[in-house]
Amino acid sequence: MKIGIITATYLPSRNGVATSTALFVRGLRERGHEVRVFAPRHPLMPAREDGVYRLNSSFLGARALGAPADYPVLLAPGPLLTSRLPLRDLDVLHTMHPFLAGGLALKWSRLSGAPVVFTAHTQYDEYLHYTPMPPRLGRAMLRPHVSAFARRVDAVLAPGRAMVQMLHGYGYSGHVELFPNPVDLAAFQAADGSAFRAEHHIPLDAPLVMYLGRLAPEKNLEVMIRAFDQARASRPELRLLVVGDGPSRLSAARDAPEGVRFTGPVPYARVPEALAAADAFLTASTSEVLPMSMIEALAAGAPLVAAHSPAALDLIGEGINGTVREATPQALADGLLFALHPNRLGALQAGARASAARYDLPQRAQALEEVYERVRAGHRRQKA
Repeated sequence: MKIGIITATYLPSRNGVATSTALFVRGLRERGHEVRVFAPRHPLMPAREDGVYRLNSSFLGARALGAPADYPVLLAPGPLLTSRLPLRDLDVLHTMHPFLAGGLALKWSRLSGAPVVFTAHTQYDEYLHYTPMPPRLGRAMLRPHVSAFARRVDAVLAPGRAMVQMLHGYGYSGHVELFPNPVDLAAFQAADGSAFRAEHHIPLDAPLVMYLGRLAPEKNLEVMIRAFDQARASRPELRLLVVGDGPSRLSAARDAPEGVRFTGPVPYARVPEALAAADAFLTASTSEVLPMSMIEALAAGAPLVAAHSPAALDLIGEGINGTVREATPQALADGLLFALHPNRLGALQAGARASAARYDLPQRAQALEEVYERVRAGHRRQKA
C-alpha cells in the first residue's frame, strides 16, 4: 500500500505522538509498505529524510496556541506546494489530529480518492489552560469540532479507553477502535542501565525510582516528589531521577528534596538505557491517556506506581506489573514502598516485561495494516 500520514508533530520533536508515529512508520515500512509522512518543518530535522515531506511551520505561535516549545505549529500549504506533493496515488490517509492536519487529510482524500483514518491521541480539554481563551469558550468550540471531524473520516482509533469515552462525551456516537501505541520491545529488552546510573552517581545497589516525560503542570510533579520524599523517610537509600524537560522543570528542581536529581532531557536513543536503570517508574499525573513512557517503562522491566488515571487503569494489573493509587503523596508513597519491597519487586519487574509484549511494534504494525485494508475495502464498497 501507499500510505500517507499527516501529523502536526514528528521527530525530532520529543513527545508521545511524534514517537509513536515514527515507530508505526518504521513498522509499516518493514512490512513492505510505502509510507509518506507529511509533517511540519523543524529546525533540527535531518538534511535528508526518505519519505518525509516537510510542510511550513512556525514556532512563533506555538506558545499562544498551547503547544510546547519543541512543537512547531503546522501551517497550511499553499496550492503550489500542494501540487508538488505525492498525493494522488495514495491508498489510505492517516491523521493524528482533528485540526489543520485533519483538514488536510480530508482535502487530500478528495484528490486521491483514499479513505481517512483518524487516531485521537489527546484529551484536548486537559490542555486548554495553555491557550489564551477562557476554558469554557475553548470547550464550546473544541468539542463540536472534534466530534464533527470524527464523523467525516472512515475509521476512528484511540490508544486508550479514556479517549473512547472522551469522543463519546464530545458527542461522537460512532465506533471507536481501541488501538494502543507501539513499543520497540527488542531495544528495551537489550538495554543496560548501569552506565546511566554511573553518569548520574546512582550506586548499582540503590533502589532507583524514575519519572521520564514532559515536565509540565498537568503532570502533577509536586505530588510525585512529595510522595517520593515520604517513601524515602522509610527507606533513606531510595533515589529518584526525573528525566525530561518542560515549563515546570526549573521550579520543581529548585524545590526538590534530598535524593532527587533532575537529569534534563535525554536523546530518544538513550531512553531504553535510562529506563533500564530504574527499579520502578513513578507518576502522579491524572490526565494520561496511554503515554509512551509508561509502556516503555514496562518494556524495560520497571513496574508502574501511578496515580489513578485512564492510562493507569489500561496499563496496570494490580500487583502484577505495578499498582494504582490515589493522587496524594501518602497514597503514592505507600504504593512505592509496596512495589519496591524486596520480596515483591522481582515478580513485579517480570510482570512488567510480560505485559509489554502486546505493544511490540511488529504486532501493532500488522494490526494497523489490517485497519487500513478494512477501510479500503469499505471505501470501495461505498463507491461501487
